[in-house]
Amino acid sequence: MLAEDSVLLREGLIGLLSRFGHEVVSAVGDARALVTAVEDHAPDVVVTDVRMPPGFQDEGLNAAVRLRQQRPALPVLVLSQYVQRTYAAELLDSGDGSGVGYLLKDRVGKVEEFVAALHEVADGGTVVDPEVVRQLLRRRRDPLERLTPREREVLALIAEGKSNGAVAKELVVSEAAIGKHIGNILTKLDLPLTDTTHRRVLAVLTYLRA
Repeated sequence: MLAEDSVLLREGLIGLLSRFGHEVVSAVGDARALVTAVEDHAPDVVVTDVRMPPGFQDEGLNAAVRLRQQRPALPVLVLSQYVQRTYAAELLDSGDGSGVGYLLKDRVGKVEEFVAALHEVADGGTVVDPEVVRQLLRRRRDPLERLTPREREVLALIAEGKSNGAVAKELVVSEAAIGKHIGNILTKLDLPLTDTTHRRVLAVLTYLRA
């Protein structure tokens, strides 16, 4: 089962997998179709990208996490251009941690490496790009380390229950500047893409736990 929004890459992967003796039972271009196709075809292994329609954020990885929650034994290999740390950690922790992989597209040097990783995941193994491991360990050490001193200051004031206007007044800056800082904070903390109010609460919880 293959999920990739780029038509050229999707067709290329179909040809590649077929050449190595694998049957692609379904190839789709968005996360909703991925979930439906897994229900319809019960594949031996799923290969999915992270960013897919409609938002091109983390839809593919989010779908993979949900599929593993419903089917803990379903092997899933994520093939992505970047590390989405929040859902990557959830994916690797799903089930009993077996039959799962996360590879970065730019770091797969040879076709044989990719196919070998796919076989490993399908057989119940775990394959994780070293860069993914590095970023996840870094996140677990200090989730706030990516924030600038000013962003930490803004988050600390938000944790005190202050509104954007109150934070702006205390720091003697415009409310628009505070809004920009908050946007950067939510992005850097890799919070799930829910509504802004909920993400703000999650940011405060992250600060309090750090």
